[in-house]
Amino acid sequence: MQLATDKMIARKADGIGWMIFNNPERRNAVSLAMREAMAQIFDAFRKDDEVRVLVMRGAGEKAFVSGADISEFEDKRNNADAAAVYAEASARATDAMQRFDKPLIAMIHGYCIGGGLGTALGADMRIASEDAQFAIPAAKLGLGYGFSALRQLTDVVGPAIASEILFTGRRMPASRALAVGLVNLVVPADQLEATVVEYASEIAANAPLTVKASKATIGQIRKDPSDRDVDRVETLIKACFDSEDYQEGRRAFMEKRKPQFRGR
Repeated sequence: MQLATDKMIARKADGIGWMIFNNPERRNAVSLAMREAMAQIFDAFRKDDEVRVLVMRGAGEKAFVSGADISEFEDKRNNADAAAVYAEASARATDAMQRFDKPLIAMIHGYCIGGGLGTALGADMRIASEDAQFAIPAAKLGLGYGFSALRQLTDVVGPAIASEILFTGRRMPASRALAVGLVNLVVPADQLEATVVEYASEIAANAPLTVKASKATIGQIRKDPSDRDVDRVETLIKACFDSEDYQEGRRAFMEKRKPQFRGR
């Protein structure tokens, strides 16, 4: 995939797409150009039928994402107007992530800080290594966090833990992150990639229409009742029952073999 920056890498293999934050010298801090590339990657993989699940990870061994690239703040976020321009570009990446209708896994090692945690919260699953650390240090920088970002955090961990994270800015170790529901699983660092690939491969082998319907339904459940599109969910569920994959799943079960799903 041709991107405008070499600080993001996109590749795919065996039904799994990979989005790699490639700025290890800054612990994968995300620049404006990287945010813009994120939107491109999400949109491309959403349209690519060969990709059934997407994994986000950081390059190197020290971080998933350590937050926004603060070295850009002086030029690109030095006042409210400049911050608004930056926020608009960031919003495009967030919108692309929210439109992404396939499973999204965050593979987290080392630092997962600030905007890095915000990015990880946008994933459907978060699998972390034992050395992972989580924090939102906004209160130590004087930053304001928006409603949607805080709602996402609060939806995952609840208001009390969200308050702790935001009020103190403290780093939370992986063991506590697991205990409060911030991550799905914690494994030794040397087992992280293999574990993520195992989960992603299992998801990629499942019926894509069923997985898509499940993701959409969970997304609607998280919305306010007045904002839910139940009709869309029902349409997606009906598509599962009318699909060739449903026929294949039944045949494979009766024949005691692994099904070969095609997403149609």
